Amino acid sequence: MATQAFEDIVDDFEFMDDWEDRYRYVIELGKAMPPLEDAFKVDANKVHGCASQVWMQQYIDDGVYRFDGDSDAMIVRGLVAVLQKLYNGLPIADARNVNAQAELGRLALQDHLSSQRSNGLRSMIERIQNSLKA
Repeated sequence: MATQAFEDIVDDFEFMDDWEDRYRYVIELGKAMPPLEDAFKVDANKVHGCASQVWMQQYIDDGVYRFDGDSDAMIVRGLVAVLQKLYNGLPIADARNVNAQAELGRLALQDHLSSQRSNGLRSMIERIQNSLKA
């Protein structure tokens, strides 16, 4: 199960033949994402296993999962935005049932990311999934 915002990304990707266009699109998603407040850029919110600096501030609001995030690398910031589109706004039970690897597989992103970026993306997903188990 994915949010409509994520489905919109899938639809947009289908119209782009060139991976350079898709990279630019992901970077634009990151640029459009509000920056994470500096107060939340602390070690407790840092995602380890990423080559870049990545922070995720996760919270549950009235049974709905959300997170804010940021990165010092533009493409990674875009990947954070993609994950936000996948998860933000889902009820906790639905968020727990998201198969992020399968959903992201629809974008074929990991086929075009460096191994370091793929590892970082996996680390972000693991952080989300671990927080949903709590």
